[in-house]
Amino acid sequence: MNTTRYLFPHQCKKIGWIIFLISLVLVVVSFFIDTSNSTWFDWKIFIGYDGGFFQDQPKILKWGIENVYPTLIGILLIAGATLAGFSKEKNEDEFIAKLRLESLLWAVYINYGLLILCFLFIYGITFLSVMEFNMFTVLIIFLIRFNFLLFRNSKSLINEK
Repeated sequence: MNTTRYLFPHQCKKIGWIIFLISLVLVVVSFFIDTSNSTWFDWKIFIGYDGGFFQDQPKILKWGIENVYPTLIGILLIAGATLAGFSKEKNEDEFIAKLRLESLLWAVYINYGLLILCFLFIYGITFLSVMEFNMFTVLIIFLIRFNFLLFRNSKSLINEK
């Protein structure tokens, strides 16, 4: 079975890493700089639904001014991590496909294990913040695990020569 037909071309890997690293820098910046008060990212956008907390009249299918900084970071992080993680390697073979699948499975297990711990120990509004991070952890854990295995196996191949 040819699983590589579902992967992006190898050239997308470098683009993905650049986008992913830029988005990580923007995440770190958002921890130190409050962008919610900045008008730079207040754009007029189409809002599908914004019920918010304690709003009598939710915004449904309307135009409105919203801070899009978190949205842009989320889109960049997902796009970058997806391109970096699911682009073909230079020499894509069955072994790399096996590593990719095992890394993805491993990432899902770790992600849901962490999520269960969060369900058990984190409550209140903080849980919503945890859920925000949880959207990205499968991709991030997969990237770390897959690239670690590629690195480790490339070192063992060099040692065998």
